[in-house]
Amino acid sequence: MATIHVRDVSDEAVAVLKVRAARGGQSLQQYVQQLLEGEAAMLTAEEAAERARSIASRGTVTAADVIEAIAVTRAARA
Repeated sequence: MATIHVRDVSDEAVAVLKVRAARGGQSLQQYVQQLLEGEAAMLTAEEAAERARSIASRGTVTAADVIEAIAVTRAARA
C-alpha cells in the first residue's frame, strides 16, 4: 500500500477533518483514507461517458428501436 504526504493543509481544514473523523469514530488517517478511496472509486464525467460509449458500441439497438419502444410505451399508457 502506498503512502501519501499532503503538505500545506490549513489548520482550519485539519480541525474540521479531525472533528468529522471523531464524529465517525475514526482516526484522522482512517477518515482521510476513506475520502481518498471514495474519490478514486467514483468515475469522472469523462470516464463515465467513455464507458457508456463503449457499452453502446457493443449494442445493436438503433434509434428507430428506441423510438418504437417509446411509442409502444406511450400507447400502452393511453
